[in-house]
Order: sequence, then C-alpha cells, then structure tokens
Amino acid sequence: MENCIFCQVIEGRIPSRKVYEDSDVIVIEDLHPVAPVHLLIIPRKHIPTLTDVTPEDQVLLGKIMLVAKAMADKTGISEKGFKAVFNVKQWGGQSIYHIHLHVVGGAPLHIHVA
Repeated sequence: MENCIFCQVIEGRIPSRKVYEDSDVIVIEDLHPVAPVHLLIIPRKHIPTLTDVTPEDQVLLGKIMLVAKAMADKTGISEKGFKAVFNVKQWGGQSIYHIHLHVVGGAPLHIHVA
C-alpha cells in the first residue's frame, strides 16, 4: 500500500530500528516505547486490521506468535512475563492500519484487561 507507513518501512523507504526480519515478518523497535522492551512484529503482507484476516492468513498469524516468543526470549523478558497485543481499529487504539503485534515488557505492566 503506497501510503502505509509500515509498508514503507518494510520496503526500506522509511528508516527503522530493525531487530529481526525474514520472508514473512519484520520486527522493529517502537519509536514511542511504553516499557524498556517494546517491539512491533509486522507481517510483510499488508492486512489493515485483525478483522480483515482470512483463513489463508492462519499460518502467518501463527508465525507472528512464534516470532513474539522468540523476541521475548532474545530480549530476556520471557521469564518474568510480557504483553503481546494487537490493537484493532479506532476503539482498540489502532493508529496504523497494517496489523502488527506489540511485544512489551522489561518492567511491571499495570494495564489489565479482564
């Protein structure tokens, strides 16, 4: 998508602090971290919101979760815990309409969703 910030990051047109990449996803540091570790796992495939995924995206979504675990292990936040969050649409706090998973940790997180 031409105007999508994350598509431009993936294409290398916008600089980022890249932590990991493969043929399916890219992982970058969030520009406005809310904790000592705040990574974004972004699929290379442009999918606007989590409500836009289809059954064909099942393997990609599983891959995103496995990368989240690997990044938590790599950054040392697995043992004490972390959050893995998709923000979905306006009321869910989504500001960039290209799905991405936030991996946040490294300090106690006091936001709870029951």
